[in-house]
Amino acid sequence: MTKHLLSAGDLSREQAIEILDIAEGMSNVNDREIKKLPTLRGKTVVNLFFEDSTRTRISFEVAEKRLSADVINFSAKGSSVSKGESLKDTAQTLEAIGADAVVIRHSASGAANVLAHSNWIQGSIINAGDGTHEHPTQALLDAFTMRKRIHGAQSPGKALDGVKVAIVGDILHSRVARSNQLLLSTLGAEVHFVAPPTLLPQNASGFKAALHYNLDEMLATEKPDVVMMLRLQAERMNASYFPTEREYARIWGFNAGRLGALKDSAIVMHPGPMNRGLEIDAVTADSPRSTVLEQVTNGVSIRMAVLYSLLSGERSADV
Repeated sequence: MTKHLLSAGDLSREQAIEILDIAEGMSNVNDREIKKLPTLRGKTVVNLFFEDSTRTRISFEVAEKRLSADVINFSAKGSSVSKGESLKDTAQTLEAIGADAVVIRHSASGAANVLAHSNWIQGSIINAGDGTHEHPTQALLDAFTMRKRIHGAQSPGKALDGVKVAIVGDILHSRVARSNQLLLSTLGAEVHFVAPPTLLPQNASGFKAALHYNLDEMLATEKPDVVMMLRLQAERMNASYFPTEREYARIWGFNAGRLGALKDSAIVMHPGPMNRGLEIDAVTADSPRSTVLEQVTNGVSIRMAVLYSLLSGERSADV
């Protein structure tokens, strides 16, 4: 694996499978009574979050601490950033502190790439979400969750060849959709985007995904193995993309009726946070077919695996 993780598209099939396999080992660590490895002892990891986050920030922090790293949590609110400090000056401050890795979430697409390709900081950069661009560790944890559900205990070494995944909703503003499409295609899955035309990119020719505009028709004809619902990102919308929330929930939201239309083995995913009653109803979110809480749990294992791959050098026998 290279020095940074900026995009799901940076990973080869072999690298992606290796991270998923390492995460299997980390998952076993997380089931132990003492959930700790000495792997990153003496390393300093900074969580640099310019956007609000619950799952991603806490997941990274838990992963870092379970690998015995020294952890610094940096929030833009209440820091010098709120006084006008630039990303460059913030990065140089972290370099002076001696950060070995920086996990960055930023509202500007490309912020992680700027850090990685500047000379402001020498440590590894992990993209924890940049604007509407990408969120590679979310894609990895989603793929890990799919693999565990589909292949079970026999998943190490396996990819997702032939698995049919429907990603539904606000594709236009979703960094999760972009990263998942890239990684799932690399792992051999068949990706379908399902959304109203207003919530799809104007030029979707670069995506390796089939496009659909009718959710019920897609479920009936394609019979997906996985349905991933996306949150409507109202905070990124500067126009009216659909008539009303009630209309959106009726046409595009996942409900008990659509859950019943899935084949028995299919699962329903959501990266969170969920807008219950809008893109997903309570019956679906709380059903045994839902993997929402599994995704949160698996996020710790995946982020441990990514940190391990970037910072620990050769794999050792302590996993």
